[in-house]
Amino acid sequence: MDLRQMEYLVALADERHFTRAAELTGISQSGLSAAIRGLEEELGTSLFIRTTRRVEPTEAGFALLPYARAMLEQAAGARDAVVKASKDLAGTLRIGSEQCLGGVDIGSLLDRFHRRHPRVETHFVQSGSHDLIGLLRAGELDVAFVGTDRHLSGLPRLELGREPLLALLPPDHPLAAKASVRWEALADEAFVDFGPSWGMRTLNDAAFAARGVHRRVRSSVNDVHTLLDLVCRGLGIAVVPRHVAAKPQAEGLRALPIAAEDAPEWTVSAVSAGRNRPDSPAAHLLELVKEPRG
Repeated sequence: MDLRQMEYLVALADERHFTRAAELTGISQSGLSAAIRGLEEELGTSLFIRTTRRVEPTEAGFALLPYARAMLEQAAGARDAVVKASKDLAGTLRIGSEQCLGGVDIGSLLDRFHRRHPRVETHFVQSGSHDLIGLLRAGELDVAFVGTDRHLSGLPRLELGREPLLALLPPDHPLAAKASVRWEALADEAFVDFGPSWGMRTLNDAAFAARGVHRRVRSSVNDVHTLLDLVCRGLGIAVVPRHVAAKPQAEGLRALPIAAEDAPEWTVSAVSAGRNRPDSPAAHLLELVKEPRG
């Protein structure tokens, strides 16, 4: 008898259904059936009564179950002991990020972290920066990559980069021929912008409000590529960080610097929960963020 057979036995006894047990253990239904049959042949007795509707352990099956569970528990304990002895990082890491932040390549970062610490189980969510900060404060995230410096009081923050903002317009727009544009010149335009939870939206709202400029947001989106598509179709203009204006989907659009001495900048940061221990997966992720990219 081996551990895999014990795992299949316990799953089938708990689920009483071959298909569900196979899904639970990550094996095909035929593979599970073959493994159980092999175990029955090895022991010389039936372990399950099979009907068209249910699967029930036999008396022998019930007798074997406590030993199977004990074997699995001992194996799990042995793995934990080895991990601890080898000082190999383990645990869970919960990460959140706003889409297309710039300043950090989240996909590449997660790949590098997983290769370095394969025993850490990572959970990733994507949402607006302000929603992510709320999740961080609620204890539902360990690290959040955000595009805002608001509401971060008391949270450890690692700044990853800054970019200027650009006005993004269709090439036939009346302002497209200019070398730059002022905030005030955009007052009568229809805008495409992100939803209220996005860092870019609150940065834009604050920038226009600080200059007493009222603006009309015609379309609110939750996807960078949708924003670019709507601007390309002439349904509005947008104010975006430089890296968004450089995307292939923005090719053909006119990106104008916004003339202002006190122009706000798009700031990207990694924000973490103050409760993270120095030896936690979150701390190791932040150390990796600081490393030069190879």
